[in-house]
Amino acid sequence: MTDQLTTQEPAASGFFNIQTAHEQAFALEQAVRNELDLIDGEVVHHHSHGVYGRELRIPAGSVVVGHIHKFENMNVLLEGDMTVVTDNGPQRVGPGFLIVSPPGTKRAAYAHTDCRWLTIHGTHETDIEKIEQQFIVHTEQEYIAFRASQQLLEGN
Repeated sequence: MTDQLTTQEPAASGFFNIQTAHEQAFALEQAVRNELDLIDGEVVHHHSHGVYGRELRIPAGSVVVGHIHKFENMNVLLEGDMTVVTDNGPQRVGPGFLIVSPPGTKRAAYAHTDCRWLTIHGTHETDIEKIEQQFIVHTEQEYIAFRASQQLLEGN
Protein backbone atom coordinates (compact mmCIF):
# COMPACT_ATOMS: atom_id res chain seq x y z
CA MET A 1 0.00 0.00 0.00
CA THR A 2 1.41 3.37 -1.01
CA ASP A 3 -0.07 6.58 0.34
CA GLN A 4 0.09 9.55 -1.99
CA LEU A 5 2.66 12.09 -0.82
CA THR A 6 4.02 15.25 -2.39
CA THR A 7 6.48 17.87 -1.23
CA GLN A 8 4.50 20.87 -2.49
CA GLU A 9 2.49 23.28 -0.26
CA PRO A 10 -1.27 22.93 -0.89
CA ALA A 11 -2.41 26.20 0.69
CA ALA A 12 -2.14 28.39 -2.41
CA SER A 13 -4.28 26.03 -4.48
CA GLY A 14 -7.20 26.11 -2.02
CA PHE A 15 -7.18 22.36 -1.30
CA PHE A 16 -8.59 22.93 2.19
CA ASN A 17 -11.44 25.22 1.07
CA ILE A 18 -13.92 22.63 -0.22
CA GLN A 19 -17.20 22.02 1.63
CA THR A 20 -16.78 18.63 3.33
CA ALA A 21 -13.83 16.63 4.64
CA HIS A 22 -14.76 13.77 2.30
CA GLU A 23 -14.80 16.09 -0.73
CA GLN A 24 -11.55 17.72 0.40
CA ALA A 25 -9.73 14.41 0.55
CA PHE A 26 -10.92 13.32 -2.90
CA ALA A 27 -10.14 16.71 -4.48
CA LEU A 28 -6.71 16.73 -2.92
CA GLU A 29 -6.02 13.18 -4.09
CA GLN A 30 -7.03 14.11 -7.66
CA ALA A 31 -4.73 17.14 -7.62
CA VAL A 32 -1.88 15.08 -6.18
CA ARG A 33 -2.30 12.47 -8.90
CA ASN A 34 -2.61 15.02 -11.72
CA GLU A 35 -0.31 17.88 -10.82
CA LEU A 36 2.28 17.13 -8.16
CA ASP A 37 5.43 15.06 -7.88
CA LEU A 38 4.75 11.86 -5.91
CA ILE A 39 7.13 10.26 -3.46
CA ASP A 40 6.88 7.05 -1.45
CA GLY A 41 6.30 7.46 2.27
CA GLU A 42 8.13 5.14 4.63
CA VAL A 43 5.75 2.69 6.31
CA VAL A 44 6.56 0.81 9.52
CA HIS A 45 4.27 -2.06 10.57
CA HIS A 46 3.62 -2.81 14.26
CA HIS A 47 1.89 -5.96 15.51
CA SER A 48 0.63 -6.90 18.97
CA HIS A 49 -1.97 -9.38 20.19
CA GLY A 50 -5.12 -8.41 18.28
CA VAL A 51 -3.74 -5.03 17.20
CA TYR A 52 -2.10 -3.80 14.00
CA GLY A 53 -0.51 -0.35 13.80
CA ARG A 54 0.52 1.17 10.50
CA GLU A 55 2.99 4.01 11.00
CA LEU A 56 3.55 6.40 8.12
CA ARG A 57 6.68 8.55 8.28
CA ILE A 58 5.95 11.77 6.42
CA PRO A 59 8.64 14.25 5.32
CA ALA A 60 8.08 17.94 6.07
CA GLY A 61 6.28 19.73 3.24
CA SER A 62 4.38 16.63 2.12
CA VAL A 63 0.71 16.33 1.27
CA VAL A 64 -0.75 12.99 2.33
CA VAL A 65 -3.95 11.43 1.05
CA GLY A 66 -4.86 8.15 2.70
CA HIS A 67 -7.03 5.23 1.68
CA ILE A 68 -10.72 4.77 2.35
CA HIS A 69 -11.14 2.65 5.46
CA LYS A 70 -13.94 0.08 5.65
CA PHE A 71 -14.23 0.15 9.43
CA GLU A 72 -13.80 2.59 12.29
CA ASN A 73 -10.13 3.06 13.19
CA MET A 74 -7.98 5.14 15.49
CA ASN A 75 -5.31 7.56 14.28
CA VAL A 76 -2.59 9.21 16.35
CA LEU A 77 -0.05 11.86 15.38
CA LEU A 78 3.01 10.53 17.17
CA GLU A 79 5.42 13.26 16.16
CA GLY A 80 5.39 16.48 14.17
CA ASP A 81 3.08 19.32 13.18
CA MET A 82 0.45 18.92 10.47
CA THR A 83 -2.84 20.24 9.16
CA VAL A 84 -5.42 17.44 8.98
CA VAL A 85 -8.76 17.63 7.22
CA THR A 86 -11.46 16.61 9.72
CA ASP A 87 -15.25 16.77 9.78
CA ASN A 88 -14.82 20.13 11.56
CA GLY A 89 -12.60 21.48 8.79
CA PRO A 90 -8.82 21.65 8.62
CA GLN A 91 -7.11 21.51 12.01
CA ARG A 92 -3.48 22.20 12.71
CA VAL A 93 -2.41 19.54 15.22
CA GLY A 94 0.66 18.34 17.09
CA PRO A 95 1.96 15.22 18.81
CA GLY A 96 -0.68 13.32 20.74
CA PHE A 97 -3.54 14.37 18.45
CA LEU A 98 -5.94 11.42 18.36
CA ILE A 99 -8.95 10.99 16.13
CA VAL A 100 -11.32 8.06 15.70
CA SER A 101 -12.34 7.80 12.06
CA PRO A 102 -15.74 6.36 11.18
CA PRO A 103 -16.14 3.83 8.35
CA GLY A 104 -15.70 5.39 4.91
CA THR A 105 -13.20 8.00 6.08
CA LYS A 106 -10.48 9.19 3.74
CA ARG A 107 -7.95 11.49 5.42
CA ALA A 108 -5.90 14.27 3.86
CA ALA A 109 -3.14 16.25 5.56
CA TYR A 110 -0.19 18.57 5.07
CA ALA A 111 2.99 17.99 7.10
CA HIS A 112 4.53 21.26 8.30
CA THR A 113 7.41 19.28 9.87
CA ASP A 114 8.58 15.67 9.64
CA CYS A 115 5.70 13.60 11.07
CA ARG A 116 4.87 10.10 12.23
CA TRP A 117 1.18 9.15 11.83
CA LEU A 118 -0.15 5.88 13.28
CA THR A 119 -3.37 4.19 12.14
CA ILE A 120 -4.57 1.41 14.45
CA HIS A 121 -6.79 -1.55 13.49
CA GLY A 122 -8.03 -4.47 15.54
CA THR A 123 -6.87 -7.71 13.93
CA HIS A 124 -4.84 -10.83 14.65
CA GLU A 125 -3.71 -10.94 11.01
CA THR A 126 -0.02 -10.23 10.37
CA ASP A 127 0.10 -10.58 6.56
CA ILE A 128 0.12 -6.99 5.27
CA GLU A 129 -1.66 -7.79 1.98
CA LYS A 130 -4.46 -9.56 3.87
CA ILE A 131 -4.71 -6.66 6.33
CA GLU A 132 -5.05 -4.21 3.44
CA GLN A 133 -7.77 -6.35 1.83
CA GLN A 134 -9.57 -6.54 5.16
CA PHE A 135 -9.49 -2.82 6.04
CA ILE A 136 -9.16 -0.58 2.98
CA VAL A 137 -10.62 0.07 -0.45
CA HIS A 138 -9.11 2.21 -3.18
CA THR A 139 -12.16 3.90 -4.68
CA GLU A 140 -15.45 5.32 -3.50
CA GLN A 141 -17.25 2.77 -5.72
CA GLU A 142 -15.46 -0.08 -3.94
CA TYR A 143 -16.57 1.33 -0.59
CA ILE A 144 -20.20 1.64 -1.74
CA ALA A 145 -20.12 -1.98 -2.94
CA PHE A 146 -18.55 -3.08 0.36
CA ARG A 147 -21.26 -1.30 2.41
CA ALA A 148 -23.98 -2.83 0.24
CA SER A 149 -22.54 -6.32 0.81
CA GLN A 150 -22.35 -5.65 4.58
CA GLN A 151 -25.99 -4.55 4.65
CA LEU A 152 -27.00 -7.75 2.85
CA LEU A 153 -25.08 -9.82 5.40
CA GLU A 154 -26.74 -7.89 8.23
CA GLY A 155 -30.17 -8.37 6.66
CA ASN A 156 -30.84 -4.64 6.15
